[in-house]
Amino acid sequence: MNTASPIMNTALSGLEAVREIRSGLPIDRVDEAIRDGLVTAVEIDQLAVPRKTLAHRRQIGRLSVEQSDRFARLLRIIATAEDVFANRDKAATWLRRPSSVLDGQAPLHLLDTDAGARAVEALLTQIAHGIAA
Repeated sequence: MNTASPIMNTALSGLEAVREIRSGLPIDRVDEAIRDGLVTAVEIDQLAVPRKTLAHRRQIGRLSVEQSDRFARLLRIIATAEDVFANRDKAATWLRRPSSVLDGQAPLHLLDTDAGARAVEALLTQIAHGIAA
């Protein structure tokens, strides 16, 4: 992963990710991702934690396990796209642009499900290996 990327402070990987997700990610991670421009509040609402639920979770200070897992998946795909495109802006554009390979859907819009995330990851792998444009 590109060590200069601000996502490094937010993205999770390995067994540490499992521990953190199981204990519920701190709300600060969501705020950091929004502040760093990785995702918008609307995208968080649509893909990880509904707005009203997030407001409730702010009082608790942590996301639930399921919310943490969805949020971590979102960050993982963003980090992967940044790696593949070696440019944060290009990755952000690609994630939000509809793709004919994904039935006209933007990759980011598929990240609300594990199956959608796997399809996006597979496409990013193909792009990284020069198989797809």
